[in-house]
Amino acid sequence: MAGPYTRANPFPAKVVTNRSLCGEGSEKDTRHFELDLKGWGLNYDVGDSMTVWPTNDPALVDEIINKIGAKGDETVKGPNGEKALREVLFRDCRITQTTPKFLKAIAERAVNGAPLLTELLKPERKQDLDTYLWGMEIVDFLIEHPSIKWTPQELVDTLAKLLPRMYSISSSLKAHPDQVHFTIDVVHYESRGRKRKGVCSTFLAERAEKAPIPVFPNASKFRLPEDGNTPIIMVGPGTGIAPFRAFLQERKATGAKGKNWLFFGSQHKHCNYFYDDEFEKMKSDGFLTRLDLAWSRDSAEKSYVQHKMLESADEIWKWMDGEGAHFFVCGDARRMAKDVDAALRKIIQDKGGKSEAQTNEHVEKLKADKRYKRDVY
Repeated sequence: MAGPYTRANPFPAKVVTNRSLCGEGSEKDTRHFELDLKGWGLNYDVGDSMTVWPTNDPALVDEIINKIGAKGDETVKGPNGEKALREVLFRDCRITQTTPKFLKAIAERAVNGAPLLTELLKPERKQDLDTYLWGMEIVDFLIEHPSIKWTPQELVDTLAKLLPRMYSISSSLKAHPDQVHFTIDVVHYESRGRKRKGVCSTFLAERAEKAPIPVFPNASKFRLPEDGNTPIIMVGPGTGIAPFRAFLQERKATGAKGKNWLFFGSQHKHCNYFYDDEFEKMKSDGFLTRLDLAWSRDSAEKSYVQHKMLESADEIWKWMDGEGAHFFVCGDARRMAKDVDAALRKIIQDKGGKSEAQTNEHVEKLKADKRYKRDVY
């Protein structure tokens, strides 16, 4: 189906670049992807994200079909209508994560019972159930309980719908017309003797070059200041660097005169300094006013972006209070964003001579004035 393209009819983009951003010795597999959007005439703004509709790992689909003794061509009713079983498991259902309905079916139908699972399904044991389920997928339970007989429809009825994933855009259309770039950690790990894979990240890394990738943009409030003369401070460790690469490309392409300060960090400088050639050139050209780097595994004492912020507290306060800089954070919500927020509050309190209550009020005003923006996940 051709355009007009919408969320219900996403654009079939083509992967033209899939390269590692990591050097030898990296514990992570972080990749740079470039997708060709020619034929769409798409507009997106830097700071937006892009929705990607993945498909499941065909080998895992075949294994599940095999475990329930099916052929794969049986017609079943899935989340998106009637199709062959293989197609439903490949495109429409989440086949890695279990659902309460699936677990309840296992507990009720296991020949010798499933006492542990039955106990963990009690509402008060939710935390214990989450711990037990970590790294376990649908196929683990099918292997563990071979005596349970499933019709294809019975299994599909217990599965959730496969949802799309959203990724921050790491490019500007002004610098890269008809393209969208992503900066993604490819998820793969081992659990219970099996190799596990992130659904969308490994779809992009391993299979996306063979078929079109359905994509559609999502508007965001994570926006550059309208005045290109306004200074910006960007804190984006790891894949949190994505929107700031786009911000810098945009500011350069539009000739924005405002100062740019980037904080980036990861594990090791020698193998996890993403886009180092780009940022070092921007710095040497004077376009990137300041570039502060933190490496958590390169010394006995771990260094994170919030530590680098505190080391430059006077200058950050000068940019924020004296020059009206906008402060941006992107990346991990669980720890990094909280630590960065705490560091920013400490700088405001210490350098601004404010009480805790005054500091909180100041931060709320920064947010209301759209000068403190976060894109955390």
